[in-house]
Amino acid sequence: MKPTNSSDSIYNLDVRNLLCPLPVLKTKKFIKKLSPEEVLVVVATDPSSVADFETFCQVTGHSLEECVKEEGEYRFRIKVKK
Repeated sequence: MKPTNSSDSIYNLDVRNLLCPLPVLKTKKFIKKLSPEEVLVVVATDPSSVADFETFCQVTGHSLEECVKEEGEYRFRIKVKK
């Protein structure tokens, strides 16, 4: 697992074409490898992932900094809790 930018704090996870609950489950597993304040950008295609990631972040304490829909894909920017 390597960061995707030079500041070593932003990671990407592609969960496109996976249906609920897999996007959140894979995100949960991936986040366990990250340190506080690091950022994970998740790309999904399942429309229900919007509500799922909102709930996931509320329950876990991670910060959902961004949720963007573009061309049938959803991009979530999640900052790992302190």
